[in-house]
Amino acid sequence: MKKATNLRSLAAQLIERVVDKGESLSAILPGAQKTLADKDGALLQELCFGVMRTLPQLEALIGKLMERTLTGKQRVLHYLIMVGLYQLLYTRVPAHAALAETVAGAEVLKRTALKGLINGVLRQFQRQQEELVAAVDQGPQRYWHPGWLLKRLQTAWPDQWQQIVDANNQRPPMWLRVNRQHHSRDAWLNLLQAEDKAAFPADAPDALRLESPAPVSQLPGFDQGWVTVQDLSAQRCALLLEPQNNEAILDLCAAPGGKTTHILEIAPHANVLAVDIDQQRLTRVHENLQRLGMQAEVRQGDGRTPAEWCGDQQFDRILLDAPCSATGVIRRHPDIKWLRRDRDIPELAALQREILNAVWPRLKSGGTMIYATCSILPEENHQQIAAFLAEHDDADAEPLPEGQINGWQVFPSVDGGDGFFYAKLIKK
Repeated sequence: MKKATNLRSLAAQLIERVVDKGESLSAILPGAQKTLADKDGALLQELCFGVMRTLPQLEALIGKLMERTLTGKQRVLHYLIMVGLYQLLYTRVPAHAALAETVAGAEVLKRTALKGLINGVLRQFQRQQEELVAAVDQGPQRYWHPGWLLKRLQTAWPDQWQQIVDANNQRPPMWLRVNRQHHSRDAWLNLLQAEDKAAFPADAPDALRLESPAPVSQLPGFDQGWVTVQDLSAQRCALLLEPQNNEAILDLCAAPGGKTTHILEIAPHANVLAVDIDQQRLTRVHENLQRLGMQAEVRQGDGRTPAEWCGDQQFDRILLDAPCSATGVIRRHPDIKWLRRDRDIPELAALQREILNAVWPRLKSGGTMIYATCSILPEENHQQIAAFLAEHDDADAEPLPEGQINGWQVFPSVDGGDGFFYAKLIKK
């Protein structure tokens, strides 16, 4: 009989790879989940994402519970203790099971001699939980964000930064996009309700928010392409682009293909070219097109060198979902807080500027470009577009909702969409 996997030790190893080695949790977690049952895979995700979300608080608690931090070969146990603390604080796992499984994780990690230490630390926390949490929640760590990012948010958005931080620290809602080529949103919602699941429509015509997240296998017609998992804010990109049938449309930085397929749901006879620099992530574009029964030309390429992947081709519309800091989607990818660095922001802004300048000549006169990011930092958004307009006499910015100049900034909200920015540029 195959021995059951100790999920706590596995979570500790993944967290170590993110925090100490700079790997992306979204990249390494699926491989770890492959061999697990759905229920175990979901718990592993909850433990990893939860620790990433609450990392400063857990670090501060360990600082009060232990005289010396575990380092070197014992470092993985530091993260194992975090996993234990997270379970006791934030999950429904019974305390005795959380303790037993976390302590057993030390044995799996071949650190049997330290089982007693882990058990002692977690039991001490249980005894003093209320006072310890109260003590660590007094300092800046109570915001669960790195200092550099907190400072940027406070500077950029003095009236909204606390709302942004609070939204970042929530579990994300699950948004769906109903494929209008198969069903109206209301017709598909009736199918969902027949399965005893509830969802709420939004101001985007195809969007629904599930009352509680569910596996895609439980969504009516998912395998037939009737519905796609896509955040509300991401859905607005194709809607603002307003694609039309028979137009030549470029979706740049297209992986994993959610916006490509949305364009084709709106305009099924558009001629879409989907381009991304990451060959591996383009596999997801092909998979999404296949599931929805759609066709688009898919190419690997760098947005800074369009001649290499489209020659001298011109496009009626371009969607540029630019590489960015992803500071608007932290609730979906909490490891972003610990993988990003302050120095990344000017570097990303420079890359965005290069891509914008390189692809603008590929847009036909009278054509539309949507510049979008999942960032909430002005350097990547309003400031980027203001500088672009100042340098390009043949570009106009079309007004977007909320009356915001040089683009539309959306903040993450608990029951709303992710943080996103959009600018609609028209070529004269």
